[in-house]
Amino acid sequence: MRLFYSPTSPYARKIVVLLAEVGQTAAVELVLASGTPIDTGTAPLAQNPLGKIPTLEREGAAAVYDSRVITRYLDDHFKAGLYPQGPRLWETLTLEATADGMLDAAILMVYETRVRPEEKRFAPWVEGQWGKIERALDALESRWMSHLHGPLDIGQIAVGCALAYLDFRHDGRAWRKGRPLLAAWEAVFAARDSMKSSVPPS
Repeated sequence: MRLFYSPTSPYARKIVVLLAEVGQTAAVELVLASGTPIDTGTAPLAQNPLGKIPTLEREGAAAVYDSRVITRYLDDHFKAGLYPQGPRLWETLTLEATADGMLDAAILMVYETRVRPEEKRFAPWVEGQWGKIERALDALESRWMSHLHGPLDIGQIAVGCALAYLDFRHDGRAWRKGRPLLAAWEAVFAARDSMKSSVPPS
């Protein structure tokens, strides 16, 4: 299998962390790729018509894409158990969706300054994206700590990667302020070998 990815992509990092956590890093070749909505660059268009990363190319089968599809596929392929059975599955999927929604908003904020011409930027729209992130952070602090402290699952990996991305691209927003429980959890999760080995280049 080959994973088209960027080391700065938090969606791709979820997959790299998953592979490390289940001891399967060597099973998937990492292929650098990049692009934006206005310049496809080296995006894997032949494998993914949306031109997005991450995309997982499989031998003898169609590629799979969208990080949540890839993580679910790899979890099944390696029998990793990061998607639990029973009622907890729905919590895990919701937690993963919350983390990915935070990333969606955070990346749109980056695109606003990196891709859109300065005269066309709209500050209230950027703040609206940050508002989504803040509400999600507050929900994690108030409602999700018990789950985050439970057995490792894809929801925790997704949250860990999302919080790390906020530090990477939006460190001036100080997401930890007023969220001591989440900040303490993140400090422990960030110390995992899988997270330390996948830190994006500065």
